[in-house]
Amino acid sequence: MSDLQTHKPAATPAIERSTIRRISLRLVPFLALAYLIAYIDRTNVGFASLQMNKDIGLSPSVFGFGASVFFLAYVIFEVPSNVLLAKVGARLWIARIMITWGIVSAAMAFVVGPTSFIFMRILLGIAEAGFFPGVILYLTFWFPPAYRARVVAWFSVAIPLSSIIGSPISGYLLELEGLFGLRGWQLLFLLEGLPAVVLGILAFVVLPSLPKNAKWLPAEEKAWLENAISTQEKSVDDSQIPLRKLLVSKKILILSLVYASTAAISQGLSLWQPQMIKSFGLTNTQVGWVNAIPFAVAVIGMILWGRYSDRRGERVRATVIPIAVSAVALAFVPLAVSLPLFMVVVSVVLVGTYAGKGPFWGLSTEWMSKREAIAGVAMVNSLGSLAAFGGNWVIGAINDQTGSFALSMTPLMILAAVSVAALLIAARAERRKNAHMAQE
Repeated sequence: MSDLQTHKPAATPAIERSTIRRISLRLVPFLALAYLIAYIDRTNVGFASLQMNKDIGLSPSVFGFGASVFFLAYVIFEVPSNVLLAKVGARLWIARIMITWGIVSAAMAFVVGPTSFIFMRILLGIAEAGFFPGVILYLTFWFPPAYRARVVAWFSVAIPLSSIIGSPISGYLLELEGLFGLRGWQLLFLLEGLPAVVLGILAFVVLPSLPKNAKWLPAEEKAWLENAISTQEKSVDDSQIPLRKLLVSKKILILSLVYASTAAISQGLSLWQPQMIKSFGLTNTQVGWVNAIPFAVAVIGMILWGRYSDRRGERVRATVIPIAVSAVALAFVPLAVSLPLFMVVVSVVLVGTYAGKGPFWGLSTEWMSKREAIAGVAMVNSLGSLAAFGGNWVIGAINDQTGSFALSMTPLMILAAVSVAALLIAARAERRKNAHMAQE
């Protein structure tokens, strides 16, 4: 018996297939593209650092702090952002987020020193706050629980894809030295920030806030979807639960810890991996192409594992196994003294990190009731993202002291191992609770 069973029937009715297919084709590609652009704008600072750090005087520790302070601002404004999304509608709020983050990301081209660099990263965090948890919440309006792991996997595939696509582009833009009188890293920020503004404007046309607003969804499919979601959603009446209680909820804290491990690893490698690959003596263009390889491998693992999680009804084990694989692989990073060996090890780390994302968010939305999810998803993402803030700062500090990127990965390995143990304990307690309730 799996740890969490979905409610999907053995035989899939035609209306279910047509509804899910129609919604998936209409919404998921656009949202995934938007998240891809968001991640490029969030992490392109890793490539910019190959030139920018020397130009504006950033040490590894200052760069690590400045890159990470994005997450601190992101965390502070994330829960209010998700609450506002639920109030004003997904279409308006997601569009607002995309337009403002695109403008701020492009403005990163004009930083002149540590202070302006840190300030602009704070603004970028404020601008982007709420996008990811907002989309996760938005998807719960459109997809029953039985489909969420694979849908989140398809949406989240934008994270590794952002490096597959963004890495070669960023490496190439760095070489456009002198165009319009700008340095390569300035062109990188300007040209990679504009697509978010364009997509934000398109969001007003593409994204209905709720299924009832979708003119392209037939009435019978709207009726099926409403019934499927209301039937499969957690039925606990939590209408009177104060949102402040979510902050001290053991369930929320455990989920946040698990997400913290994946966020710290993926963000840490996104920001520092270009410099690690550069240390093997490659040019900026070569770094761009080589950096994309581990993320390409991760995309395949992410999609296949998300499908496995939904088909088997696995959530806990499908989350734990990949994160455990990442923790083990991180232990071998200090031994990867050649570029081919380093690429193999990092590929395994990223496969584990990204493969667990779909099952994890499927688990999170199943463990929360509908009202809990409005703020709960944002809290999990916010508290988990604090690890990305602290992790990148710690990586920079360790690298400052030791000169070793490999040793800087050790805290990430420890965090991943702790999160695996915590989730296994929490899942056992949840099973016992459910079994006790079933006997009453």
